[in-house]
Amino acid sequence: MDINWLGDFVCLGRTLNFTRAAEERNITQSAFSRRIRSLENWIGVPLIDRATYPVQLSEAGRHFLPIAQQTVAQLTDTRQAIREAERGNASFQRIAALHAISVNYLQPRLAEFETRHPELRTRVLSDTLTACCQLLSEGACEFLLYYRHQDVAPILDETRFVRKDICTELLIPVALHDAASHHGWRLLGDGSIAVPYLSYDPNTFLGTVVDRTIGNRGTALSIRYMDALAEALKRRTLAGAGVAWLPEFSIKNELEDGTLVRMGGETWTARLTISLFCSIERLDDMGKMIWDEF
Repeated sequence: MDINWLGDFVCLGRTLNFTRAAEERNITQSAFSRRIRSLENWIGVPLIDRATYPVQLSEAGRHFLPIAQQTVAQLTDTRQAIREAERGNASFQRIAALHAISVNYLQPRLAEFETRHPELRTRVLSDTLTACCQLLSEGACEFLLYYRHQDVAPILDETRFVRKDICTELLIPVALHDAASHHGWRLLGDGSIAVPYLSYDPNTFLGTVVDRTIGNRGTALSIRYMDALAEALKRRTLAGAGVAWLPEFSIKNELEDGTLVRMGGETWTARLTISLFCSIERLDDMGKMIWDEF
């Protein structure tokens, strides 16, 4: 049996969607389906009820899912422990975080922790929301930091973990002061002035949040650039290329010194919650310290 089959099944058990699961596992849907079939052949019974839409786990699949989840987590933990024992080092605290959270929130917090606890060793895994959730679900990290928004359903099975809401952060539409003033940019306009829009990839969490924030309102926005990373959009915004929705923590200084200006009123701003997830029972003493002090 291939260990990847277990990871595939855990992912499918969470998404109940072959297409989405294949994307998260970064393989083609046909290859993903073959691997699920191979696991079923190895088990000897169907794990998926394909007659329903969306697909559901069979009775055997529901019985096997927690075993697969536990097996993947234990193998990952054991591999990490063996590697660390071989190096003779204290264990790393592995934290999966969205890129924007890692750069703008997590780094200053880790600096505080390291001042109080010089022995702390951390490994930050910065990635997309989907990838970060998968890392926690498969036991490849101790902690997950991600944004939550009232209008966007979580892709993580939150019932499997404990959650701590850390703080809130605003997602603010901004533009370079000089460019906005020179061109007369307005989010709402009569159509005579097109406003270049620096957009998140629509498949990202922040892209979904911005789309929900704009809603059905007519705007003067015209997409000129698209990227999955907030830091990339910030650079384009500072170059005067257009309007972008950026995390408050990343633009605090630029807003204070007037380099960037807000576009639109409060209704154009989205409120995000930064939440921390973990499995308490899998934490060592240092991990429990991090959980308590976050």
